[in-house]
Amino acid sequence: MRYDLTALSLPTLLPAIVKAEDMLARLDERVLRHVVGEGFRERGHFFDAAGALWIGGELVHVEDLVLHDARMDARAPTHELTIAHAVLRVRRRLWNADPAWGLDAAGLAVLRGDVGDVEDVVTRRPVLSETTEDDMQEQDEEEDFGVDFAEIDAILARSEKILSGGTPEARPETIDDPLALVHDEDWDEDERLESWCAVIRDADLLPPVLGAAVLFDAWERIEPLRRQHWLGGLLVSAYLRSRGKVTSHLFCLNVGLKAVRHDRRRASDRITRLTAFLEAMAHTADSGLKELDRLSLAKLQMELRLKDRRSNSSLPEVIDIVLSRPIVSAKMIARHVGVTPRGALNLVNELGLREMTGRGRYRGWGVL
Repeated sequence: MRYDLTALSLPTLLPAIVKAEDMLARLDERVLRHVVGEGFRERGHFFDAAGALWIGGELVHVEDLVLHDARMDARAPTHELTIAHAVLRVRRRLWNADPAWGLDAAGLAVLRGDVGDVEDVVTRRPVLSETTEDDMQEQDEEEDFGVDFAEIDAILARSEKILSGGTPEARPETIDDPLALVHDEDWDEDERLESWCAVIRDADLLPPVLGAAVLFDAWERIEPLRRQHWLGGLLVSAYLRSRGKVTSHLFCLNVGLKAVRHDRRRASDRITRLTAFLEAMAHTADSGLKELDRLSLAKLQMELRLKDRRSNSSLPEVIDIVLSRPIVSAKMIARHVGVTPRGALNLVNELGLREMTGRGRYRGWGVL
């Protein structure tokens, strides 16, 4: 399946290209030098992961994703939440790797689940908390739990077919992906993925934002991976980073796509689709600039409460975790700072954080 670029009309797209190029350059420069740049990057992972599910027609609350990532779920995780967490982990993996890693054959093989990721990637910045052996064991159990969900879905599908009088299909030998569906043997993923990778060479000849738009549109048209369709948006963000357009963070593409109407994103006319995608990139950049201003103000207000505090106060650590998560719970603060849950609540009150859930139990705080 070939994606043809011969009929691409650049003059029509030029205004949208110029705006997107300018907005992305402004955002990248600010994040690179901003005092809350690290928190902005980490928060973006959560918002973009939830946005990826929204684009796919599923609703996952960012609050639930944060708690699930911290292994502090208030309830049993849904299948959609498990998928959103898979998106979150892939975003982090792409950010911690070399810029072009996810676009080469080896990186794609890992992301597809064809081979194991045996390389331990060293993060570029200090993380908020150290990963313990217990955390690693819990993460392995969580991934197994996601696979269990996929297997249950496949079993239910086969059972329904038997009850309706059909012939049961053979059980797949392995299910590598929480998004896994019943395997369609007629869907040649290798060939489709190869066709999409061929578009990368053509996209490299275009301006970075237009190349990204073309790659995303090609992913939507070719549909290389049916079980991991959400991976396309993440690879396009990685492509922007590999081209040097956005190097300070992994661009949150899905945040902007949520603001574009579905009929424009899925229009039959390619120029309309590309224009919509370029507008989505500009919208993401604009939202990012506003987010930086908001986080900067929140940091300033919280740091004012540090005046005359003792040098070993835990409040600076609380500020760090609050700025790096859309929402935090008392247990998250207690684990990060090393205090009791009651002590965490006292720290929350000292900083004057806003309670964002409106509940008596499983409360969460954050900055607006």
